[in-house]
Amino acid sequence: MKKYFLSLLSFYLVFNTILAQEYFPERNHWEEKAPGEMGFDQDSLQKAVDFALANEYSGAKDLRIAILEGFRREPFHYLAGKTKKRGGAAGIILKNGYIVAKWGDINRVDMTFSVTKSYLSTVCGLAYDEKLINDLYQPVAEMVWDGTFDGSHNSKISWDHLLTQSSDWSGTLFGMKDWADRPPSEGGLDDWKYRELKVPGTFFEYNDVRVNVLSYSLLQIWRRPLPMVLKEKIMDPIGASPTWRWYGYENSFINIDGVQMQSVSGGGHSGGGLFINTLDHARFGLLFLRQGQWKDQQLISKEWIKKARQSSSANESYGYMWWLNKGSRKWKGLSEDIYYAAGFGGNFIVIDEANDLVIITRWLEPRKIGEMVRLINGAIK
Repeated sequence: MKKYFLSLLSFYLVFNTILAQEYFPERNHWEEKAPGEMGFDQDSLQKAVDFALANEYSGAKDLRIAILEGFRREPFHYLAGKTKKRGGAAGIILKNGYIVAKWGDINRVDMTFSVTKSYLSTVCGLAYDEKLINDLYQPVAEMVWDGTFDGSHNSKISWDHLLTQSSDWSGTLFGMKDWADRPPSEGGLDDWKYRELKVPGTFFEYNDVRVNVLSYSLLQIWRRPLPMVLKEKIMDPIGASPTWRWYGYENSFINIDGVQMQSVSGGGHSGGGLFINTLDHARFGLLFLRQGQWKDQQLISKEWIKKARQSSSANESYGYMWWLNKGSRKWKGLSEDIYYAAGFGGNFIVIDEANDLVIITRWLEPRKIGEMVRLINGAIK
C-alpha cells in the first residue's frame, strides 16, 4: 500500500511539473526567447524569416481586387460582405509557447479568409462537447427543419459531411448557388447547374456556400451569434485581444427567437469571415497545440481535436476543416502529424506537435508554405 501511495505521489508530482513547464502567455503580454535558448540555430531561423519577407503574396493589397480576380471564373460572384485592404507579410513562430521569431506588423487586423473555417469547426466542436449535437452522423435535417435540408438528397447530409466538405448540399443560401461556387474547369452553366449529385460523404469539394450552410445550421442550434460563442468560450479565455471581428454578408441576417442575428461566413470568398491579428491567431494555434487546454481549463475537448485532425473518407488530406499533412497535399520531408488552417493569400496556422511549434504566416505566397516550414524545421539543432 505504501509503495502504491509513493508511486501515485511520484506520478502526481511529475505530471504537475510537466504542466508547470508549459508556458501560456498572459493577456497583453507574450514572453520572447532567443532562438538559441530554445534549440534553434539563430542564423538558420533568420533565413526562414527572410524567406517569408521575400515571398510576400503577389496579389493586390486592395483585397476587393484580389478576391474578384481570384474567383473571376465563378458565374454571379460578387462581394456580399466586408473587405479590408491587407498589410504586408507578417508572422510568428512559437516554440514551447514562447515567441522565438516574428516579422511584420503582428498587431494589424487583417482578413484571414478560409482560416475562418477552422474557427467555425471549433464552434461546432463546442456544440458537440456541450451535447447540443449528440451524434455527428445524425442528419442535420432532424435539427434544422426549416427546409434547408429538404429533399431526398439534402436530407441525408450529416454534420460530419458538412465538416469534411463532402456533403454536396444542393441549393441557394443568401442568394448564392452551390453549383456556382468554384465550378469545374470544364463545361458551362447548364453542365454545372444540372450536375449529377454525389452521395454525401463520398466526394470532397471545397465550397463556401456549403460551409456557410454549416454556419447557418450552427446558428440554429446555438440560438445566439457564433462570434459571441467563440468570444465567450475560446477567445476571451485564451487572452485574445478585443480587435478581432467575424462577419457574414449584408443579406445574411435571420430571425432567431424574434432577434435578428447575422449568419457569419466561413471565409472571405465573397467578403466577410474572420478579421484578426497575427498574435490572436497564435493564441488559437497554441490552444490546439496544447490539446484544447489553456492553463488549468480544458476549453475544447481532446476528443474533438482528435476528430478534427483525422482524415475524412472523401479526402485523406482533410479533417474537420483542418488540412492534414497527408495524401495529395503532403508537404515533402515533413511529419504527417502536422496539421494546419489555410486561407487565400497565404494565411496559415500550422501546428507541429512533434517539435512543439506553432507557425503563423500572413500574406506568404501560398505555394511557398511547405518550403517555409521545412526551413523552420531545419533550423532546429
